[in-house]
Order: sequence, then C-alpha cells, then structure tokens
Amino acid sequence: MQLSDWSTSDYINASFMDGYKRSNDYIATQGPLPKTFGDFWRMVWEQMVLIIVMTTRVVERGRVKCGQYWPLEEGRTEQHGYFLVRNTHIQLFQDFKLSQLELYNTQSGERRELCHYLYVSWPDFGVPKSASAMLDFREHVLQRREAAVQNLGSSWTGPPGGPPVVVHCSAGIGRTGTFCTLDICLSRLEDIATVDICQTVRRMRTQRAFSIQTWDQYYFCYTAVIEYSQRHGKMSPVQWSDSDLETDSE
Repeated sequence: MQLSDWSTSDYINASFMDGYKRSNDYIATQGPLPKTFGDFWRMVWEQMVLIIVMTTRVVERGRVKCGQYWPLEEGRTEQHGYFLVRNTHIQLFQDFKLSQLELYNTQSGERRELCHYLYVSWPDFGVPKSASAMLDFREHVLQRREAAVQNLGSSWTGPPGGPPVVVHCSAGIGRTGTFCTLDICLSRLEDIATVDICQTVRRMRTQRAFSIQTWDQYYFCYTAVIEYSQRHGKMSPVQWSDSDLETDSE
C-alpha cells in the first residue's frame, strides 16, 4: 500500500481487500514492527480507520509475533512518528480485549478516536476447536463498527459501510485471512442464505497472496459457518469427529 509522501517512507506491507458487496472493506497488514510503528499509524490516519482487529498476541510460545504498537495501560500516551497514541479506556472480555484509543496528529492538531480489538483465544497451535468465541467476537466488532460510522455523521463522505477495518496477525495472511473470510461468508449468508468459501478465498488471494495459510484455517471457516448456521436455526446439529487439529499455524 502506498502512503502519502510525508517522509522518506511511502510504502507499508498492507493490502486493501474487498468485503461482501463492499470494495476495500479491509486493510490486511503485517503486524507492525518497531521500525514501522509510525508508518502504521500514518496509514490508520490517512484511511480514517475506526476499528483495528488484532488476531495474534504480541508474544506466543516465547516468540515475538507483533510489536507493541499501542499503549497497554489505560491513560498512557506513546508517540510514533507524527502521532500521539493515547489509551483512554480498556474493557476486558473472556476472549478479547478492547482498548479505546485517541490518535492525535501533531502536524494538523486534529484528534480522532478508534477501537483496538485484541483477540486472545486463538490457540498457540492449530485453530480453535469451536468457532463460538470467534463468532461472538465478530458480532461485537460489527456492532462497534456500525456505531462508530454513525458517529461520523456528515464528516464521512465515502462508502456507506464506512472506512476500512484494519485486520492483522503476524504476517497478515493466516489468521487475518481467516477472519476476513468468515466475515465475508457470514455477511453473504445473512443476505442471500448461501456461502462460497472456496471462491471467497480465491478472490481474497488475488488481493493479498497466501491469505489463509493452512488447511486447518480453511477447514475452520467451514466449521464456523456451520456453527453460525446452527446457532441461528438455519441447519440441524452436525456430529464431528474427535480428531484434533494440532498443526502449527500463524
């Protein structure tokens, strides 16, 4: 993705991806590294991002998966490039952490508010055995996004769905692709009562290569759609085998 020419850096490892009936609905990106924190926040500012979805913990199995690019503590402020990032409020849920952030542009003197979601229930190995937590997480993100877009009022002149949602894991392809695939497929299911996971992934990979890295992640999308359908009375319960999906994946 190209950034505006504010400095010598004008590129960030990120890709626009289409959602369901929405162009450029997501920005799939690599987990920010210390040297890219400023560029990451510049991208967030330029695209008027309201929601950030992080699907990896900063450290997993003793390995750093992503830089600590936002303030962890409520009331704390950090500077990254031209931006001051302040954590104004933290809410803890069973499967995720929601931080309310204030982004201050020191060049223009403007302030904006956004939500940072940290999903913590993806296992260190493989994929979740149940999609229930992820389905609840997605619903919370959607509700918060809708409210944030409404709060923009007339200041937002772009697509009705609002600014893109930033989604990242470590490389920005595995769990990121899984989350976006689920959101697209479930939105389609809600709209026209059909899904096409295979075609969704194929299209996504034309916009960000290697989205969904493993068979387990692909399989998880199917189980999640089934769980969602059962939850909403669209199909009867299905019996699954007890085999565990324990391969290592992002």
